[in-house]
Order: sequence, then structure tokens, then C-alpha cells
Amino acid sequence: MTVYLDIVWLLNFCFDGLLLWLTAIMLKRSIVWWRIAVGAFIGSLLVLFMFTPFSPYVQKPIGKLFFSLLIVWASFGFKRFRYFFENLFTFYFATFMVGGGLIAVHYFLQNEVQITNGALTAYSLGAGDPVSWFFVLIGFPLLWLFSRSRINGIREKKMRFDSIVDVVLTFDGHSLLLKGLIDSGNQLYDPITKTPVMIIDADEMKDILPSLLLENIKQQTDFQWLHNEQLGKWAQRLRLIPYRVIGKGQQFMLAVKPDRIVICYEAQRIEVSKGLVGLNEARLSTDGEYQCIVHPKMIQTGRRLTAS
Repeated sequence: MTVYLDIVWLLNFCFDGLLLWLTAIMLKRSIVWWRIAVGAFIGSLLVLFMFTPFSPYVQKPIGKLFFSLLIVWASFGFKRFRYFFENLFTFYFATFMVGGGLIAVHYFLQNEVQITNGALTAYSLGAGDPVSWFFVLIGFPLLWLFSRSRINGIREKKMRFDSIVDVVLTFDGHSLLLKGLIDSGNQLYDPITKTPVMIIDADEMKDILPSLLLENIKQQTDFQWLHNEQLGKWAQRLRLIPYRVIGKGQQFMLAVKPDRIVICYEAQRIEVSKGLVGLNEARLSTDGEYQCIVHPKMIQTGRRLTAS
């Protein structure tokens, strides 16, 4: 079997370079391209050492660990031990993630298992198979892009979940437990009383509010229905909150004053004595992660009840 050493070396150089780049992205490190190139070059030297008298040494775990330390040191430098080992372990994680993905996809696509005389047998085409190398050249960049997008997605979702809290709304003795997203972009206030407004999915209130109220949420011109006797005691709780949407003129959101608002934030229960609940006809979260958007002012001005 003919081995083209220059092609194998180039493949490993590119492989190590992309792994180091993915490591930098995962840790939000500043990327210095010449350092990444040096680290990838050191990693690719393992291929060359395989054809020298040093081959028995570099194949041992201690030899591979030594090269890993050199790769990470060359790529990211050394500031302190925690910084260095964080880089090292993340580099290993990226290697296992992408390398394991390549192996999984390869064996998923290859038909290397067959039944002979009732027995299950497996065979391998070998590491020198040109189709396998072509698969690595194409599959690695695709897996690298997939891993990068998933890491960004996980980071974004974590940031969202760090801002999601439990919210308890009370209306006439009926309590409603919701998941709320603390969003600094929510700056809705009652223009008269300067009361902050929490935005909620109107569907979450269908068992509490009268049907007449829910049917007229979208009404933006005729508000005569607000004087309907069917509303009864709810008429005293209703507020119209003006707001603007980009590309549209002045609009109004219907808001209801609850008896009580309690927010569970950072292992504390916060009671909001001054707050309104704005009704939104569309779902706020398509995947159901939260049902309301909490005004940040409610967190800042609320009264801490307990630490449980």
C-alpha cells in the first residue's frame, strides 16, 4: 500500500488547526492566527514522527500528552494554570466531539457488516481507503460547522434560561403559575401611574378572564365594549397601555391589574406591589420556554419576602 506522507501531513495540519479554532470559539478566546498555525504544525509533526525511530515514544500516552501540552501552549500561551488546563480540556473535548462524530457518521453510511452462512461478520476497508480520506476532508468541515452552531445555540439558550423565572399571578383567589423571561427590552409603563407592565400570553388567562374581554383584545379603534355590564368587576381592573411598533403607528395593549404578583428570582420570592399584566394575543415563545415577559423594574423595586 502506498502512503502519501505529504497528503496525510496536510490533512492532520488542517484537522488540528480547525480543532484549535473551535476550541477558541468555545472559550471565547482571542484568535491569533499565527499561534493557531504553530499549534497545528506541532500537532501534525506526530505524523512525521511515526516514520522515524521516535515512533514508539510518540505513540505512548505520555508522548501524546506531551504533544497536547505543546499544542495548547503554542496556540493560547500560558497565563495561569487554570487558564491553561481549561484550554487543554476544551481542546480534548472538541477533539472527541468532532472525531467521534466522524466515526459515527462513517459507520452509519458504510455498509461494512454482512451476514455469511447465518453469522454476522464485519470488515474494514483500511485507513488508506481513498473514499475514507475523501469522507474526512468533506465530513470534518461539515461537523465542525455543525458543532460550532450547536455550541452557539447552547450558549444562547443558557443565557435565556438564566433569565427565566417563576411568576405567580393572583386574581380573586385564583393563582396562575407561569415561566417568565426577564427582558430589558420590555419598557412598557402605564403613562399615568408609571406602573410597569408585564406581558403575558392571553391564552394563559382564558380560565380566569371573561370571554368578552379576550374576544376584544385585538380591538384598536372602538373601545365601547369596555363599558359593557358583562365585564362587571373586571372593568375596574382594566387599563389601556399605549405603545409603538416599528413601521406602525400608535397602538394600545389591554392590561389587567392583578391582586398580587410574586416572582421567584435567585432563590428569593419578590412581591411586586405595583404592576400590571398586559395581554398579548400571539404566543411569546414558540417552543413554550416562557409564557410572559417580566419588566426588569419589577425585579428592582419588588419587596423580598424570604430566601426560600
